[in-house]
Amino acid sequence: MGLLILLGIVVLAALWAVSIYNSLVRRRNIVAEAWSGIETQLKRRADLIPNLVETVKGYAGHERETLEDLARLRSQGQSQTDVAARAQTETAITAAIGRIMAVAEAYPQLRASENFQSLQKDLAEVEDQIQLARRYYNGAVRDLNVMIEQFPSNLVANWGGFKQAPFFQIEDTADRAVPKVAFGT
Repeated sequence: MGLLILLGIVVLAALWAVSIYNSLVRRRNIVAEAWSGIETQLKRRADLIPNLVETVKGYAGHERETLEDLARLRSQGQSQTDVAARAQTETAITAAIGRIMAVAEAYPQLRASENFQSLQKDLAEVEDQIQLARRYYNGAVRDLNVMIEQFPSNLVANWGGFKQAPFFQIEDTADRAVPKVAFGT
C-alpha cells in the first residue's frame, strides 16, 4: 500500500513537472512570436525610410548629414539580432526621423507635398504599430520571466535551461522624463 502511495506521488510530481515545462515552452514561443511582430513593424518602417530620405533630399539637400545618418542606422538595425542593441538602434532611428520631420517644418513646399504627407501618415501608423508590438512583446517577456523566477516553476526552468528574455526598452532618457509644467507667477 505504501509503495502505491509513493508511486502515486512520483507520478503526480512528474505530471506537474511536465505541465510546468510545457508552460515554459509555450511562453518562450509566445516571446519569439512577439519579437517577430516587432521585427515586422520595424521592417515596414525601414522600408519607408528610403522614400522619406529621397523626398526630403529634394527640398533640403543641405541636411545631408542627417539623411546619411538615418540611412546608416537603417542598415545597422536590419543586421542586428540582439534585442538590446536593436532597441538602441531603433531609438536612434526614431530620433533621426524626428530630426527630419523638424527639418521639414522649415520647408512649406515639402510639408505641402502629397508624397511627404503620405509618408508622414504611413510613418505615424507604423510607429503606432511598433508601440503596440512592443507592448505585446514586453508583456510576453514579463510572463516568461516571472515564471522562470517564481517558485516552484523556477526549479523546472533551471532544469530545462530556460533563460530570461530581455525587454525591448526605450533607451532615450528624454523619452522617459516627466514633462515639467510651469504656470506663470
